[in-house]
Amino acid sequence: MLIVSLVAASLAALLHLYIFVMESFLWTTPRVRATFGITDDVQAEHTKPLAYNQGFYNLFLAIVTIVGVVLIAAGGAGGAGSAFEASPSGNALLVAGTGSMLAAALVLLLSDRTKTRAAVTQGFLPLVALVTLLMSSY
Repeated sequence: MLIVSLVAASLAALLHLYIFVMESFLWTTPRVRATFGITDDVQAEHTKPLAYNQGFYNLFLAIVTIVGVVLIAAGGAGGAGSAFEASPSGNALLVAGTGSMLAAALVLLLSDRTKTRAAVTQGFLPLVALVTLLMSSY
């Protein structure tokens, strides 16, 4: 189960890195504008600083999560056939990163039901990572 958790957490981090790039660097492009429901150039330019800032939140969540994954994976680097071992620091970072991702997805869902698909996309992998991490600790 721990491997499933690490894979789900890694995929969640990659998704948040992608969101970081979209929000912080590609915000005014037609494809990203359509993704986020930005309808015109004025709106895109007006919201660009907010999106830039929000993008960095996504980057930081991804970094915390990846560091947690690396710490847990490094615990299993003891040789051939060794299993991944729980790392208190890695576990804490994995829970902090994926827990924050899941919480943000819930806020998105509760604040705007039209964003259900985006909330599910952002929250599913962190939820899988958290549940399987919990299961692997027993």
